[in-house]
Amino acid sequence: MARPRFDPLPCVPPTENIPLSHDGSQWIPLITCPANFPLELFEVAIAQLVDHPEYNSTLILRSERLLDTTTEFPTEIPRLDGFEPTRCIHRRLLPRRPGRDAALEQYCTLYSEGEKAASILVLTPLGSPLPYYHPAVYHLAFRYLTAEPTTLRIEVLPLPDTPLDPNSRLYRTSLALLDTLHRYGWGAMTNYKKRVKHDNLVQREAYQDLYLIMRERHKHLVGTWQEATDPLKHVFEDIGIATFLMLLWKETYRNGDTVGNDEKGSEPWPRPPGGFLDFGCGNGLLTHILVTEGYSGCGIDLRARASWSHYPAATQSRLHVHAFNPFSASPDPFLKPNVFIIGNHADELTPWVPVLSTLYSASGYLSIPCCPWSFDAKYDRSLQVPFPVSDEDAFKKSLCLGSQASAASAYSMYRVWLASLSLHCGWKVECETLRIPSTRNWAIVGRQRLEDCDANEHIEDILQSVRDRGIFKPRQPEGKGREDH
Repeated sequence: MARPRFDPLPCVPPTENIPLSHDGSQWIPLITCPANFPLELFEVAIAQLVDHPEYNSTLILRSERLLDTTTEFPTEIPRLDGFEPTRCIHRRLLPRRPGRDAALEQYCTLYSEGEKAASILVLTPLGSPLPYYHPAVYHLAFRYLTAEPTTLRIEVLPLPDTPLDPNSRLYRTSLALLDTLHRYGWGAMTNYKKRVKHDNLVQREAYQDLYLIMRERHKHLVGTWQEATDPLKHVFEDIGIATFLMLLWKETYRNGDTVGNDEKGSEPWPRPPGGFLDFGCGNGLLTHILVTEGYSGCGIDLRARASWSHYPAATQSRLHVHAFNPFSASPDPFLKPNVFIIGNHADELTPWVPVLSTLYSASGYLSIPCCPWSFDAKYDRSLQVPFPVSDEDAFKKSLCLGSQASAASAYSMYRVWLASLSLHCGWKVECETLRIPSTRNWAIVGRQRLEDCDANEHIEDILQSVRDRGIFKPRQPEGKGREDH
């Protein structure tokens, strides 16, 4: 069911409904639109605005609740004529760039008229001057007006000399906020559930806080980028992946070896017992970031990239030209027990990640699939059916694939195939939608081995079927560099 059209109008005096007032101060109605949901859902819709201000401003990282009360109300909140406060949430807004913008504390107060459900939310900033991301107001109110036809309205008590015309920043901000409330209200009425679920394996707050540190530490790499690709996308994407890995490892290997301590916390952080292997490392950036952060590991690829020779010596020594061959008679020098394997958009290497993780007793793996490949050719959904699972519907729902509309797409089917392969290889399947600037941000994680699984027999069957097809040909190192061992 489609959301009704958002049809806002500027409020032109005199308004049919009396504006809010308190202590003789008359509030100014700015903008209004039809309310397409009942009053009883107003508080449900408003909760999204309170908990997720970052959805309306790219300058805000998140909010943190400091206090939530229904009994004792701060003196700073307005006493609105004809309304009583019923709940007050004290929150802190955290900026996305703390070096440029300051944090801000704010009261979010709900008001009711008599015995009715809450119909007003007032935002009251605390302290001055206000940071750029906050509207120039003493108070800003979201109001549900029950007179037929029901409407939503934003009213403000602006700071002196604040422009209020439809071209002003305050009006445009209010327009965006009203649109968001209209959307949330409709979503509450239709039981909307978010299609993409983040933060399944790593806590959002921990990720965001560490990412800010990592971004400041490694953003200079944008200016020294040596590849023809977009440096903004690739640098910040790999900073995000490194941040996720560091927190994942911290949780997974908490009883094992540790690395570093400085800005990452007061105690050294856990790391994979066998180090990491960036499998198909490409430009080597992820390897470089992890090595710089003090983690042991290396990256391998078929050919050296232009970036490799521009990294510090410590990183250069960890980047190797190496051809992967699952049928080699000699053990692979980089696939050692307890290593953590990273397949970051590894293309044709992607399906091999869980197989090799089992074959070489890895301590875990992270795979971020991009272009769909099977073991020896491009993935073909008409040929590659998922490996058997006990409850197919429940298994698919556990994979965080996104909207149901995309469930039959080639990429969704490829992800199901990869996840079933991981299960077949004896790994508990865990999935995450990463907070990185890429449309290919779905990741599958293996870090727990399953009991009562004939994983080694399954691996032998896979290898034998690849041999029997005779399509797979081990690649040879490319470029001027020779293979490293």
